[in-house]
Amino acid sequence: MDIKTKNLSTKQQGHIKKWQDDKGFGFIETQNGDSIFFHINEFKARRRPEVGEPVVFTFGQDNQGRMQAKDVQELSFVQQKMAQKNQKIRQRNHKRSMQADFEAGQKKRLFLGVGFYGVLILLAAMNKLSWLVVGWYVALGLITYMMYAKDKAAAQNNDWRTPESTLHLLSALGGWVGAMVAQTYLRHKSQKPEFRVTYYLTVVVNMAGLLFLLAGGGLETLTDLLSELL
Repeated sequence: MDIKTKNLSTKQQGHIKKWQDDKGFGFIETQNGDSIFFHINEFKARRRPEVGEPVVFTFGQDNQGRMQAKDVQELSFVQQKMAQKNQKIRQRNHKRSMQADFEAGQKKRLFLGVGFYGVLILLAAMNKLSWLVVGWYVALGLITYMMYAKDKAAAQNNDWRTPESTLHLLSALGGWVGAMVAQTYLRHKSQKPEFRVTYYLTVVVNMAGLLFLLAGGGLETLTDLLSELL
């Protein structure tokens, strides 16, 4: 294809075939084997061109309408900039993906918490569970959430922290839904593996206690059992 028929705005690749440093101009050989003139003023690197080095450029015209290379840049420089740009795009996409996953996790955990309270209300309405137990779970959930919020604020302000054992105790006694919501929405205590494992154990303990009540165990019996464990 003749040089004059090319798109002037399209980036082209080639290498410097000839350079006359005393005159400040040279020629670039394109990938099609064409030779095109370029002036030192169009070379964007802060040094003199070198014969044989790969470059990127666009086609342009001088004041007399003759074809020449414009905006001549080092290929390695352009590739580096493109790599940095692609990396930023990947990082941005990764952050968006993580945010989307986090928001999806928020919805799932909130649905789980609401669903659990809904089951408690249903059981109470069917006279299979005391309304006092429902109130206990709701109250402990709110208290536990507030304790997490208080502890996060303390961590940010370097104030006195709430012991992790206290947070786990509240969770085991019935505040695990509040703890789950706090970990998700406050992003507090959600990255520490040891804490998360213990938290899940408190959920298991609490669910065992709830099943004990549903199986016919009395509140007094459960209270005595917790007293012995604690």
